[in-house]
Amino acid sequence: MKASTLKSPRSLLLAAFVGSALALSGCASDLSGSSYSRADARAVQTVRMGTVESLRAVRIEGTKTPIGTLAGAAVGGIAGSGIGGGRGAAIATLLGGVAGGAAGSAIEEGVTRAQGVEIVVREDDGISRAYVQAVDPAQVFRVGDRVRVMSVNGASRVTL
Repeated sequence: MKASTLKSPRSLLLAAFVGSALALSGCASDLSGSSYSRADARAVQTVRMGTVESLRAVRIEGTKTPIGTLAGAAVGGIAGSGIGGGRGAAIATLLGGVAGGAAGSAIEEGVTRAQGVEIVVREDDGISRAYVQAVDPAQVFRVGDRVRVMSVNGASRVTL
C-alpha cells in the first residue's frame, strides 16, 4: 500500500470509524452487581435479604443507538463514493451508506453485548423475585447463598 493511500480521506474516515467502535466498548455501562452509576452514589438504598434459589446464564443485548448507524453510514458512503463515476458513483455512495449504516449498527450492538446471569432470590418476606445482571467474576453466586438485594432509583442488584 502506498503512503498516499494511508493518508486519503477514506482511510482516515475508516480509522475514525474503527476508533469509534472501540470507544463504544468503553461506553457500555457495566451492568454487574458491583457497579454503580454516578446518580446512585451517595443515594439511600433499600436493602432486602434473601437466599439464591436458582441461577441461569443469559445474554444481555447490546445498545442500539444512532452512533453506530451514523458512523457506519458515513464510512460506507465515503467508501462507496470512490466507486465508478457520474451516476454510478452516486448509486455506490447511497448503497455504501445504507450498507455501512447496517454494519455500524451491528458492530455497536455486538461490542456492547454482555454475558449475564438471572438470579432468582427467595427474599425474607417469602416472595421469590428474579434479577438479571452482568456476570461479575468478583461475585460468583451459588444456589443457597445468602445475598443482599440493593435497590436504588428504580434499579436493583444482587450482592454477596
